[in-house]
Amino acid sequence: MWKSYYYEKENGEKPVHDFIESCNEKEQAKILSWVEMLETQGPVLPRPFADILEDGIHELRLKVSGDQVRILYYFCFKDYVILTNTFIKTTDKVPKKEIETAKKYRTDFHRRFNEKNFKEELNEVL
Repeated sequence: MWKSYYYEKENGEKPVHDFIESCNEKEQAKILSWVEMLETQGPVLPRPFADILEDGIHELRLKVSGDQVRILYYFCFKDYVILTNTFIKTTDKVPKKEIETAKKYRTDFHRRFNEKNFKEELNEVL
């Protein structure tokens, strides 16, 4: 089983968490059930639920209140899925800007954390 983690910017902002919090209760429940499905199935979660984009970046593909919602993420440290950013998809392809944002957040995350200090920080929070 994979453990999900909301990427957190140095200023404390958590893009995916903040997006989920901005949704109503029913939308939150749907999004969280899909995140749970991702935690259970990990990299083998198939289309139409998830897809591989590029360079290790994946997308969780949801329809929420008529909108095509995408949550970008990647896998790391053997058993973690890092949820980086989210957006409403309005074009056929995932905008390059969103993929680049996910890569930028991944680079920032790994600049600040290695497996050992990441798990130590998680234990302090728990």
